[in-house]
Amino acid sequence: MAQQTTSVDHDAETDDEFRARIRRWFAENAPGRRPRDPNERKAWVRAFHASMYDARMTGPSWPVEYGGMGLSFARQVIYQEEAARARVPSPLGTGLGIVAPTIIKYGTPEQRERWLGPMLRQDLIWCQGYSEPGAGSDLPALRTTARREGDMYIVNGQKVWTTHGSDADVFFTLVRTGTQESRQKGITYLIIDADSPGITVRPLRDITGAAHFAEVFFDDVEVPVDNRIGEENEGWPLVRTSLGHERAAGAMNQATNYRRILDELIDLVRERGLGSDLIIRDRIADFEIRVRLMKYNASRVINDIIVRGEPGAASSVSRLFITMFEQELHEFAVEMLGADGIVTRGSDLAVQKGRWLMGFIATRASTIGAGTSEIQRNTIAEQVLGLPRDPAMPAR
Repeated sequence: MAQQTTSVDHDAETDDEFRARIRRWFAENAPGRRPRDPNERKAWVRAFHASMYDARMTGPSWPVEYGGMGLSFARQVIYQEEAARARVPSPLGTGLGIVAPTIIKYGTPEQRERWLGPMLRQDLIWCQGYSEPGAGSDLPALRTTARREGDMYIVNGQKVWTTHGSDADVFFTLVRTGTQESRQKGITYLIIDADSPGITVRPLRDITGAAHFAEVFFDDVEVPVDNRIGEENEGWPLVRTSLGHERAAGAMNQATNYRRILDELIDLVRERGLGSDLIIRDRIADFEIRVRLMKYNASRVINDIIVRGEPGAASSVSRLFITMFEQELHEFAVEMLGADGIVTRGSDLAVQKGRWLMGFIATRASTIGAGTSEIQRNTIAEQVLGLPRDPAMPAR
């Protein structure tokens, strides 16, 4: 792994100077045209993020000692706005915003040294092994087992809907080390190398035509005990940390991305001469208000992390808000385009390469993934509003 060679005193520049420097670096180091071939695209993303790491231009919220930039909250917002503006390709896998905070908080010094730098540089692509058949929304019902034998765990079971499961080098998983009846009290957090003998990965093709997900089978897979984060049977608090940070990271990224996407939709409205249509103006005004609220919600989530070290229940508010917003935004765009809106990409007649129709299709899953809307509403009801627990949910 290449070593970082430069450092910048962020306190010595103003916010405007910081923004200008970030914008200039993205412009001068743009990765070029996105390859269509999946394997070429994967290498393209990894190479660009490696160059960002080597230039100390990635990990805006990460501590400097772990390879990040150690930026203040205000600077993180500026960074995300400029990254969205420059269309910086998102890192592959689901490790950066989810497992990294968990390793930083609960990992040993050796584990931090071993995994954090390669994760940030994209030398290792990580994916989440949580959901199972029968244990998606009810995560404590998971049945993948890990039996300890000396310095190894022997893992057997199945995960499903594993995002980037086919691309990953490393899985961060939840396994059952206690009895099935112990639920949250019998869960352990394990890191599993994807090339371990006994692992089978089967891609799952979704409605977009791509295989973003996979099902993963573990058949007597040996995992060193040194790959366990935290203590045996005490993985549930780590789960809550990971899930909270997943929603927090998504909140700020989505807020900045949808600022850019809404601006592009407004440009499209003007280009098609629809700017005087009162119904369209009303809908655009509604989206404008909501994208601003999205940013404020993200700020509340990040503030919780700064003050308490953990994202609070506000992350569920933000997640629910964003998923409803993005579905309605893309529905509106397709409706506004009329017949042109249903022309698929690949056709010369497709508007902006069919991006709005693809967004409409892709966001059908938004209210299911990373905790369904029903789960988010239950969390808000219990932890924000103080209402009694949903009687339909299993006992903890």
